[in-house]
Amino acid sequence: MMSTESTFDKLLFTPGPLTTSKTVKQAMLRDLGSRDEVFIELLREVRNELVALGGVSGENFTAVLMQGSGTFSLEAVLSSTVPPDGKVLIAVNGAYGRRLVLLAETLGIETATLEFPENMPVDPAAVAQALADDPTITHVSICHCETTSGVMNPIEMVGEVVQDAGKRYFVDAMSSFGAVPLNLEEAKIDYLVSSANKCIEGVPGFAFVLARREALEETAGWARSVSLDLLSQVRGLEKNGQFRFTPPTHAILAFRQAIRELHEEGGVEGRGRRYAENHCVLTEGMAKLGFRPYVAPNDQGYIITSFHYPDDPNFDFEAFYGQLSDRGFVIYPGKVGDADCFRIGTIGRLFPNDVRNLLIAVTETLEALDINISA
Repeated sequence: MMSTESTFDKLLFTPGPLTTSKTVKQAMLRDLGSRDEVFIELLREVRNELVALGGVSGENFTAVLMQGSGTFSLEAVLSSTVPPDGKVLIAVNGAYGRRLVLLAETLGIETATLEFPENMPVDPAAVAQALADDPTITHVSICHCETTSGVMNPIEMVGEVVQDAGKRYFVDAMSSFGAVPLNLEEAKIDYLVSSANKCIEGVPGFAFVLARREALEETAGWARSVSLDLLSQVRGLEKNGQFRFTPPTHAILAFRQAIRELHEEGGVEGRGRRYAENHCVLTEGMAKLGFRPYVAPNDQGYIITSFHYPDDPNFDFEAFYGQLSDRGFVIYPGKVGDADCFRIGTIGRLFPNDVRNLLIAVTETLEALDINISA
């Protein structure tokens, strides 16, 4: 039932870390010094590729690689790019929007929140009204794909509103960048964050910020952290091609290979097509089994999908999860606050036939646990 690439690993139907190709894993079977000329050239190549994937040029944008998880880079943007007297408006329709609020408040940054139901996208008109009502706001932040539910937010439309108000715009594109076509300039984005172990299908170890150079240069003296100082990080990278502190060399080697495989697949558009097909197979198959999605189809992305628990007293998520895991498939627990759900991701080195095999495993699990769903 498992794909040939993942013979010794369970398939990860999660939002990341993800199932990766053998060749991405094999790329890490090499040691490089952090000051090695080969590694410095590797960094230059990766940074240029990331800017290009954002649909923009290195003249106006730059890629800043940061050690750690995606959340580290989210905190780097907030801690580095908001002035001491700044105020951030955070659009919240899930746990990851709330995480941004927590980060900002912990840093002592004045914060305003604009909340929406977890199964609904952010309303650009509401953002516009919030900005009109509070001229002290300097920055606006939003998640692209809110992986709490899988809902997609209209970041281009919100970007227009933010630009019209003359504010800086920060997008958490953690689980969408590399699979959802995007042009940072057209979307009016000043800072975008994603991670190596998401849609580009690398391994954990670092995240990255795509930053508008003009916006980043104005932040001198604002950083609230030494290790998370974006401007110092990019100045180091552009001065001598090196990280200020120990870089994740093996993860970057894997990432370069992952970018090459992204191009071989047809770039962002090609990868997005595969993920969209995975999602289609999943949602059609789960509907036939009687599962109900949490998000309406028009608001749902193809990254991850939340499903309501079946209305059957025999359903227990831990048992359901365990049965699927025993069969070689790993899914994710739910995270929404107003419904009992679980989540299934359709990104990573997964193909439609892997999804079909997951659906067979779900069917077997329902039978094993004596769960009856009324379609």
